[in-house]
Amino acid sequence: MTPSIKLVSTTEAPAAIGPYSQATIAGGFLFTAGQIPLDPTSGDIVAGDVVAQATQVLANLAAVLKAAGCGWGDVVKTTVFLTDMADFPRVNEVYAATLGAARPARSTVQVSALPRGVNVEIELVAKLPG
Repeated sequence: MTPSIKLVSTTEAPAAIGPYSQATIAGGFLFTAGQIPLDPTSGDIVAGDVVAQATQVLANLAAVLKAAGCGWGDVVKTTVFLTDMADFPRVNEVYAATLGAARPARSTVQVSALPRGVNVEIELVAKLPG
């Protein structure tokens, strides 16, 4: 890791389950790892449907943003991964409610599978304040 890259870690989001960081800071930007719906305390996948999963994913991302001194208004890009594009409208409702007035650029893609068999994963890029 070069000195110009800073690692971000918080116990308020799930610990990395592999050789990666929850997020990194470089060049004035925060880059998060993809978050899946893991409870940060137990490490278990949250119970429930894609709405419950999306809610947990966004809570995990909010914790990482907070640890880096950012908020949803600092987010410039998100990528949403879904195992079924039919879930998009329900995930979009949770996303819109969580992000409020923030409107980062976004890509949403359907994938054949996600870690631990979850239905949704989201990653983001945010501009550090200041």
